Amino acid sequence: MMHKQKLTRRDLLKGSALAAGSLVLTGPAGHLARAQGSDTIRVGVVGCGGRGSGAAHDCVNSSPGVKIVALADAFSDRLQKLKTDFEVPEDRCFVGLDAYKKLMALDDINMVILATPPGFRPVQLAEAIKQGKHVFMEKPVAVCPAGVKVVIEASELAKTKGLGIVAGTQRRHQAEYVETMKRVQDGAIGDIVSAQCYWNMGGLWCHKRQPNESDVEWQLRNWLYFTWLSGDHITEQHVHNIDVVNWGFGDILPETVHGIGGRQYRTGEEYGHIFDHFGVEFSYPGDVRTISTCRQIEGTKGNVSERIVGTKGWTNCHGAIEGENRWRYRGPRTNPYVQEHTDLIKSIREGEPLNEGVRIANSTLCAIMGRESAYSRQQFKTSWFTSRCTLDLQPSADLQLSDSMPVPEVAIPGQYALAGFPKRNRRG
Repeated sequence: MMHKQKLTRRDLLKGSALAAGSLVLTGPAGHLARAQGSDTIRVGVVGCGGRGSGAAHDCVNSSPGVKIVALADAFSDRLQKLKTDFEVPEDRCFVGLDAYKKLMALDDINMVILATPPGFRPVQLAEAIKQGKHVFMEKPVAVCPAGVKVVIEASELAKTKGLGIVAGTQRRHQAEYVETMKRVQDGAIGDIVSAQCYWNMGGLWCHKRQPNESDVEWQLRNWLYFTWLSGDHITEQHVHNIDVVNWGFGDILPETVHGIGGRQYRTGEEYGHIFDHFGVEFSYPGDVRTISTCRQIEGTKGNVSERIVGTKGWTNCHGAIEGENRWRYRGPRTNPYVQEHTDLIKSIREGEPLNEGVRIANSTLCAIMGRESAYSRQQFKTSWFTSRCTLDLQPSADLQLSDSMPVPEVAIPGQYALAGFPKRNRRG
């Protein structure tokens, strides 16, 4: 691929400051909430499925003095294992779509784990910060630009309240990645000229509809396959790799996005309406192009990786640099799924809580833009998307498990209407 320019480290640092300034949405000041010294961190878990269960155990194993004291989930059957594992009493187990509010109203909880389907993440994060709780939240943190804005607002409010927010982008807490990125940003590979990232794999679990399940209940139990809940797999899964590339660029946003994709292999109704493959070109300042691909198709070759190329070499982003400054990571290795909780809890106890909210909101936004570009077959500027796109997939505040909710049509590139995009620029 030919590039008109390269991204210098000066551009990278300047762009990072501009990106942070342009997306910050501030909220009112609040009280300072800390759990210092040897204080017990009392944790409530919102979303008790596979990821919530994993995060709960990782949190408890990460640091001394951590206790799971309350649980919330839309479905009672999802609570049972964690209820037994951590001996949580019945009166501290909450069920229903509003269960998170009841849990967060408990005064003795210091911290919450948010691990429901991502479509609920913005409103739940906002409630947690309102109630003065530190937060560990799984990625992604939204499924639409309206949700991203809510997350940014809540994250800025958390800063004024002294509340911590760590996201489930565990590579940010993995020593091999951390040490590699330090070297990239210190110039070990020179000026960045391109990057590639991939999450190409087979299929994942699927919940077939059961007799008497309402539309909402089935979609919640089968949430991977509905954009309003998962954001499609480019957002739900590939956000990890996109986040690593953004990290390499100094956490600046790309300037333009152009995506393709489709639904070729997974066509059954049990797979909702999402795509099974995407390819996106992100263009960063200086016309530095990056390629992002993701796929969930059985029988295909897997590739989950990242690669950043510079004028002096290249890196796999997790422990190896090739070129003029060849290097290998030789340090200790820890479980990053545990380490992210260790880092959050340590920061809380030291009175300087980490806040990753805006950063993961921006990476989530990149994945959402890639999806919307692929759905619509439109190329657009990030500045347009952040200021003009009117897409809002957040669930209604009065949503009920018994509600009917027809599955949307599969997006047809060239026909899908990108919310807010000028009609005169749409081509069939």
